[in-house]
Amino acid sequence: MSTETAAPTRREQILREAARLFAERGFHGVGVDEIGAAVGISGPGIYRHFAGKDAMLAELLVGISERLHDGGRMRAEEAAAAGLAPGAALDALIAGHIDFALDDRPLITLHDRELDRLREADRRRVRKLQRQYVELWVTAVRAVYPGLTELEARVSVHTVFGLLNSTPHLSGSAELPDRATTAALLHRLARGALGAVGDPGEGSRPEPDVLRAPEGVVEVVRDGGRPGLDSVADRPVT
Repeated sequence: MSTETAAPTRREQILREAARLFAERGFHGVGVDEIGAAVGISGPGIYRHFAGKDAMLAELLVGISERLHDGGRMRAEEAAAAGLAPGAALDALIAGHIDFALDDRPLITLHDRELDRLREADRRRVRKLQRQYVELWVTAVRAVYPGLTELEARVSVHTVFGLLNSTPHLSGSAELPDRATTAALLHRLARGALGAVGDPGEGSRPEPDVLRAPEGVVEVVRDGGRPGLDSVADRPVT
């Protein structure tokens, strides 16, 4: 069976270059002509595929939220159907998110900077998908660490997303290991972070009031925040 990957369509090429340019220079710093030039077509040719930059941005941000949610749900369902141990299901979710964090770095930057530019219906769609994605993780984490409360698990998941979604900050380093090594390192870091809160050790578990999340974090968790892409640690609640 052939293992070749299908060549990206013109629409996919446009979206990929739009994401890169928007992330590098900001949404308003890029014109349609520049996006067209990046894929070898005239600026007006873009309009055969998209109504404009706003449509590209919406498809990028709604699309990645759909991919994360649908991919996570598929991994969880496959693990359940195969009767895998809870740890294997959690590992599958982590691996899928690492693929996103390594392969779609511009979308992380774009989400942080430009989500509020989406029309309200699209923002609601993004947030709903991301809340559902977080719940997949919360279920998987509590299956592995049943001693965690739901709030503890949810805050821990958001924090791990912040760790994994830090990859855009690594892109300028010439000293990064290869992709497989980087993915393995990120996986160990994510598991280590969850393991630390899930099994703090004899006598080291904080008192309940210490475990209470800071007010800003609680509000992100209640609202669903911008899970999957945002870190609760470094983005103010709006």
